[in-house]
Amino acid sequence: MPKITVGAENGAPVELHYEVQGSGVPVVLIHGWPLSGRSWDSQVTALVEAGYQAVTYDRRGFGHSTPTWDGHDYDTIASDLHALLTHLDLSGATLVGFSAGGGAVARYILNHGTARVAKAVLASSVTPFLHVTEGNPEGGLDDGTIAHFEAGIRADRPGFVDQFLTLLYSAGGTSSVSEAQRLFGRDLANLASMRATLTGPSQFGRTDFRPDLAKFDVPTLVLHGDSDAVVPFHVSGRRSAATISGSELVLIEGGPHGLNVSHADQFNAALLDFLAR
Repeated sequence: MPKITVGAENGAPVELHYEVQGSGVPVVLIHGWPLSGRSWDSQVTALVEAGYQAVTYDRRGFGHSTPTWDGHDYDTIASDLHALLTHLDLSGATLVGFSAGGGAVARYILNHGTARVAKAVLASSVTPFLHVTEGNPEGGLDDGTIAHFEAGIRADRPGFVDQFLTLLYSAGGTSSVSEAQRLFGRDLANLASMRATLTGPSQFGRTDFRPDLAKFDVPTLVLHGDSDAVVPFHVSGRRSAATISGSELVLIEGGPHGLNVSHADQFNAALLDFLAR
């Protein structure tokens, strides 16, 4: 199981688990909250079969990476991603971020630039700014909702995760995946630490990525489902596409939040078409 050390906490190394599959132009897949790199299984297969190199990793506190107490802010998340790209000496990479992972792509470009990056993909992304404030009334996540999430996690994290995975794949109140697929996602989410799960809503909810998107200078694809019940299209995808100059928008009909799983064929087709150009 390959790992990279990205820091230390309480005298112990902070390690990120990563996997590299295939060869060719690298595509780095950044998972959402509270999942892991395994949530990209359908994309890894499609990418490698199409001649690309697929790189996945577990962010700190998720999957098989170190369950740290600190380091769940987006500056650290971007720094960890930069350490991975540097360790693997990747160049000309496409960064693909799902949900909270979209914020990682945005903060990476703001803090570390695009010397190693050729393209970017924001899928069901939390960008540009979810928090409802006086200056951002069109956001979709208010303080009461964040507090509700946190209370649910504190009281019964497994129960919260079970409900969230139902919502992740729901479109119009109906599940878009099999129960077995939903349970697989739930099992991935249950690997996350309590701390990483608990800090997520505030971090992805209250981080303003609007300055980050203004720094995008590479071709960018925005992928979103029109039935996303977690991060609705009008709150995120539409605004992100409008903010990033020259970006391409693909809206998947009937797609829930977890559309890379529920609508994997359409998602992969859009991704591969974008990569080929």
